[in-house]
Amino acid sequence: MEFNIIRIARVVINVTDLDRSRDFYVNALGFVETECDGEHIYLRGLEEHTHHSLVLKKSDQPGVHALGYKVASEADLDKLSALFQAKGLKTKWLEEGTQYAIGRALHVHDVSGMPLEFFCKMDRVERMLQRYDQYKGARIQRIDHVNCMVPDVEKAYDFFMKELGFACSEYTVTEKERIWAAWLHRKQGVHDQAFMNGEGPRLHHIGFWLPDPLALIHCCDILASIGYAESIERGPGRHGLSNAFFLYLRDPDGYRIELYNGDYLTSDPDFIPIRWELDDPRRQTFWGHKAPESWFNETFPFLDIDTGEPIPVSKATLEKIKPEFIL
Repeated sequence: MEFNIIRIARVVINVTDLDRSRDFYVNALGFVETECDGEHIYLRGLEEHTHHSLVLKKSDQPGVHALGYKVASEADLDKLSALFQAKGLKTKWLEEGTQYAIGRALHVHDVSGMPLEFFCKMDRVERMLQRYDQYKGARIQRIDHVNCMVPDVEKAYDFFMKELGFACSEYTVTEKERIWAAWLHRKQGVHDQAFMNGEGPRLHHIGFWLPDPLALIHCCDILASIGYAESIERGPGRHGLSNAFFLYLRDPDGYRIELYNGDYLTSDPDFIPIRWELDDPRRQTFWGHKAPESWFNETFPFLDIDTGEPIPVSKATLEKIKPEFIL
């Protein structure tokens, strides 16, 4: 590839009540609040040296403005712009100073309609990794990945692999060997970007890395003790796919947040992607817990990069929306 996408680096979402969201993300989950301007809260994990990885934007309506990817150089932005324009996909430049704390950014819609953002520069801040006196909640370390529901996973898979230079760590196939879900990465973990079959494009969840598996249990205790027990949607448990420990939560606006730890290294160029059959009972949850119905039918709208309105969705190309045997 002529450009170098480094990793998923930030997500920008609408929330209806900043104070309520701050209580959940900062007090319960342990995010570091970098700044608040009355309209936005900028949050980061304890090990992150950049200004933020999650932006909460005050709004009356839910929606996801951007899935932000960091690139290696300013020149990479121009090369990415040329690629998306050559494909006939919508692009929009936001010059440095337009968005707080980040430099020049390219906003695009990909082949599925998802709003992606690419940027090189973000303001640096104090890294809190060894400020153990500041640790609280789930002790969020960093952003890890996003998972999106799209109507045609194979189309999204091909675009990210062939055009954007992602690699595949694991994937799920139907009985007819159609790709039902895929886990793609640029950094050396299991995924930066995951896709699953369903009505979309819509956001399924945002994943954040924890320091160790016990932080999941500690988080459950914290949530229960301060009145957020009902925010626990699924887990804690261990995925078969990725081998990671997980806990899925719903924030005050309903967004799904995954707390995640313990996947594996994917740096070797000869790594062979791991294949799973959709109905394998160990695929989603290695220990045998079933996923709730909300897992398959509750997702969150993406917003148009020009109008800010919800992006229209399409029905899934594969009829099977969920496994017949989920453990």
